[in-house]
Amino acid sequence: MFKLNLKIALRNLWKNKTSSFINVIGLAIGLAACLMLLLYVSYEWNFDKQAKNWRNVYVAMTNVPGEGNKIAGTFNGSTTALGPLLKEKLPEVKYVVRMDYGKKSLIANGQNSYKKNSKFAEPDILKLYDYEFIAGDPKTALNNPLSVILTESTAKTLFGTADVLNKSVRYQDIENLTITGVIKDLPENSSNRFEFLMPWSFYEIIDASAKDLNWTNYSFVTMVSLNPDANIELVNRKVEDLVKAATPQTPQSQPHFLYQASRLHLFGKFENGKSVGGDIEQIWLFMGLAFGILLIACINFMNMATAKSEKRAKEVGIKKTIGANRSSLIFQFLTESMVLTLVAVVVAIALIELCLPAFNQLLNINLGISYFNTASWVGILGIVIATGLIAGSYPAFYLSAFNPIQTLKRKISAKGFLSISLRQVLVVGQFCFAIILIISTLVIYRQIQYIKNKPVGFDVNALVEIPQDGELKTKFETFKSELLKSGAIKSMYQSSVSLSHHGRNFMDITWDGMTKPENTVMFNQVATSYDFIKTNGIKLLEGRDFSKNFASDTSALLVSASAVKVFGYKNPIGKRVNLYGTNAYIIGVFDDYVWDSPYKSNNPQVVFLNPKQTGTITMRLNNENSLQSNIETISRITKAFNPAYPTEITFVNSLYQEKYKSEKTLGILSNLFGGLAIFVSCLGLFGLVAYSAEQRTKEFGVRKVLGASVANLMQLLSFSFIKMIIAAIIIAVPVSYFAMNKWLGSFEFRTEISWWIIPVAAIGTLTMAIITVSFQAYKTAKSNPVDALKYE
Repeated sequence: MFKLNLKIALRNLWKNKTSSFINVIGLAIGLAACLMLLLYVSYEWNFDKQAKNWRNVYVAMTNVPGEGNKIAGTFNGSTTALGPLLKEKLPEVKYVVRMDYGKKSLIANGQNSYKKNSKFAEPDILKLYDYEFIAGDPKTALNNPLSVILTESTAKTLFGTADVLNKSVRYQDIENLTITGVIKDLPENSSNRFEFLMPWSFYEIIDASAKDLNWTNYSFVTMVSLNPDANIELVNRKVEDLVKAATPQTPQSQPHFLYQASRLHLFGKFENGKSVGGDIEQIWLFMGLAFGILLIACINFMNMATAKSEKRAKEVGIKKTIGANRSSLIFQFLTESMVLTLVAVVVAIALIELCLPAFNQLLNINLGISYFNTASWVGILGIVIATGLIAGSYPAFYLSAFNPIQTLKRKISAKGFLSISLRQVLVVGQFCFAIILIISTLVIYRQIQYIKNKPVGFDVNALVEIPQDGELKTKFETFKSELLKSGAIKSMYQSSVSLSHHGRNFMDITWDGMTKPENTVMFNQVATSYDFIKTNGIKLLEGRDFSKNFASDTSALLVSASAVKVFGYKNPIGKRVNLYGTNAYIIGVFDDYVWDSPYKSNNPQVVFLNPKQTGTITMRLNNENSLQSNIETISRITKAFNPAYPTEITFVNSLYQEKYKSEKTLGILSNLFGGLAIFVSCLGLFGLVAYSAEQRTKEFGVRKVLGASVANLMQLLSFSFIKMIIAAIIIAVPVSYFAMNKWLGSFEFRTEISWWIIPVAAIGTLTMAIITVSFQAYKTAKSNPVDALKYE
């Protein structure tokens, strides 16, 4: 029976080449788009889920107190004292690991030196995560303070081979470390990535703050693995009690809690200490987009199948007359659907392999289908079977329900809702989805452009940064003098952080006239050197920049306009502010600039002189020289001063481009797959018009002989389809307007939905539909009436 149904299915597909081709291409594009989007969704969904025990891995979070007993912010920093306390006092804890946030550090094998992502962690990190060791013993790899674990690619970069156990590398040009382990490269969708890992005991040697057990420095990360039966709510109550008992409580106390590490990537947005979502909203959107495009392709299939119902009616009538029951007919039509879907999936996989490299490059990630992975095939087959059943179910049940007497008399009843009206509903639904995507894409694009074009508060052009490593920390003034003499730069300064940075927030600040005994506002701090304002071009509203002409500037402050508002000073110049128990005096007020997120107001900021706090060197290039000449000069002089380190020059405007990454991804995917949705919709419309024209060939021939013009015939064929598109526009416009207004509401700085977006989307969709319909209508109307009258 199956063999017979398969033969009939293949014969019908071959007989109706045009509709089969449209169905295969439509389904293939739908499946390819769906699978590519689901690959991206899977990549994001599986963030930090590589360890077997990932469900029990938690990260210690810190709530920052704010005004009115509310929580001003939540972040994943913690103190050095928290980890040992949890390990000792919390019975539910299996492993505790303290680590740093990680950064790019120098690692060298002789003259072969590179800046790679480094991390310090306690030995239990090797029990927390399932690192795959190529060489070395995970039980002892981090026992020696002067040891290091390399990833496979780092080992090959430094030595040309992964066989490097017990060899030596030099860290930051200060210490030789013995390689005690080599592990497989870590997946990109892991927040705890590194290219080489060093023991916490070594960190305690080179950084005193890591060794000092305190409750004030939140510059570290604490990871915890709990027992599988642990109740997280009960554990967090215990954590709160333990911290309260161990530390003196003040209004500035920052309570800790444990949060599942795998949820932080997608559910990392906190309000008043509670998770309220995050990037998961985009994931739901992409999943909707994926299945929406696939559904459009399935609707095309249904429409084409039901449009051909009159042609298949006689076949159904004969089969029923000679004894075929309805279930066998349903099985036959579902077999046709599955055969067509299988052909489509082969084309879809070919399309994915063709487009995936460009897709990866567009999103700057590395996605791929593992064809030797059982889960991949189960997922693909699941989608294929579901697609085949969804696409074929309605035609199968619809066609198999025909009355054999009526079908043999060629009287197909069209009065029922499901015979004509549902097809119209499906077409309207298709184009509703397409129009919503067009409007959404335009609004997303305008929001991204609005944020991009919003002034950052300083002149980013011709500004470059280099990390202040090695000799550049101790020889900064000489280095500055040499660069200024070269003419490659106009000015430069050093600072504790980049102009674009996260963190460096603090609350230990007081000022005259405070109404509360303790400050509850989070401030940002920058330690810098002379020429801060002169170099970066931040707008100075009052006062002056730091100057060597004033010896008192060692206790001077530059503050942002938002900081002055918090202080409540009407004439801020010369006013006193106390930082960490030391008095400082305001000499200048600058306009707030974007140093963290461009989507919301940044914390008020204070800038002070402190040449001991190094980190980044910022330079303004000399525009009188060519860009290449300036970069070559800076590279040459930097290499002469700091030969052990590679020269890394970063343009500040590129740092700000990274801040738009999330919305940029949303814009790219909505543009790309929105276009595909519209194309597949138009493809289905073209097929319907072609089939409708074929059914009415004789009618058009008679009309033409009786004097109907080409325009009359085009109007006759097109009008019913155009009505459906207009109905789709009427439904889609308010839906998309409401949805995008809600999306824009999540931004502090946002654009408005411009009046022209809706007519552009409506007219654009209508134009594409008219072109699609008119092409086939014109072809039909221009045909020879003699051929039409000989039809059948």
